[in-house]
Amino acid sequence: MRALLRQVVHSLERGQDAELVTVLASAGSTPRGAGAVLAVFPDGTGVGTVGGGNVEYEAQKLASKLLETGENALRDFRFVQGDAASLGMVCGGDVTLHFHYLDASDSHTAAVFRALLDATAGSADTWLVRKLDGAAVTAMGLADRTGTKYIENVPAGLLESRAAFREGWFALPAVRGGKVYIFGGGHVSQALVPAIAAVGFRPVVYDDRPEFADPALFPQAEAALCGSFTALAERIKVTPDDYVVIMTRGHQADYEVLTQTLRSGAKYIGCIGSKKKLAFCRDRLLAAGFTAEEYARVHAPIGLAIGAETPEEIAVSVTAEMIAVRAGHELP
Repeated sequence: MRALLRQVVHSLERGQDAELVTVLASAGSTPRGAGAVLAVFPDGTGVGTVGGGNVEYEAQKLASKLLETGENALRDFRFVQGDAASLGMVCGGDVTLHFHYLDASDSHTAAVFRALLDATAGSADTWLVRKLDGAAVTAMGLADRTGTKYIENVPAGLLESRAAFREGWFALPAVRGGKVYIFGGGHVSQALVPAIAAVGFRPVVYDDRPEFADPALFPQAEAALCGSFTALAERIKVTPDDYVVIMTRGHQADYEVLTQTLRSGAKYIGCIGSKKKLAFCRDRLLAAGFTAEEYARVHAPIGLAIGAETPEEIAVSVTAEMIAVRAGHELP
């Protein structure tokens, strides 16, 4: 989302309009669900996606036409064969796309998207909220847990972890708060950082060895920090919006990190290691006064059970588990 917003803002600041295509709603089997976004620019290029294939082709073609005339639109597409609105696909679903003309000369539009891009550098959940009357956008602004900006009277309960479209109001979660603190900068962490960054997580790597806290190893990370595993509070503060991934080089460091993060309220805590090592850490934590219920919050062994062995495979399994937690799916 940050890359898309950057492109939109740069286009508007250069005086070039853009067309923002958003999946408002979907039903059945579709390539992408509500909240998928594609931005199309005057030169015909686009960034983002609303599902690829024929739907993307048709969406980009229509967006380019609307961009020339400065219009909004609503369109329904069906992923079945033989229907007038069909895309000739066999997914068996329906999707509603909204096409929003972004006028570069409109100071309100420019201010909203600049503020949204700025919000991506922060750590607060932020939504792009629009009031729709048919295809027309009658109000647009931002909202977070503390209030609104550039818009008023956002309905209660509209701000959810997924995109929500109710009674003409559409809330798109554009910035997801919280960081992923990865403790340990070894091979698995080096594979994990690009994997989670690619799906919208914000990794921060922490190691007590300078050579493994080198920003050059983690170009997709927001930061690479070097510090003691016994004094995390000197460098970071883990909040309930954050994720904790423990991949240090030994059980002692794992234990030290767990003692300082287990009661942080973090949204996710995962620890890599063999069953024997994890059992050792658990026994030490229980002896130190932590409860079995507190330890039960730890995803250990970390990641979904897909038979992962290599650092890259483990990164996939951990990323998938974190996506499931972010989406609110129950895990076994």
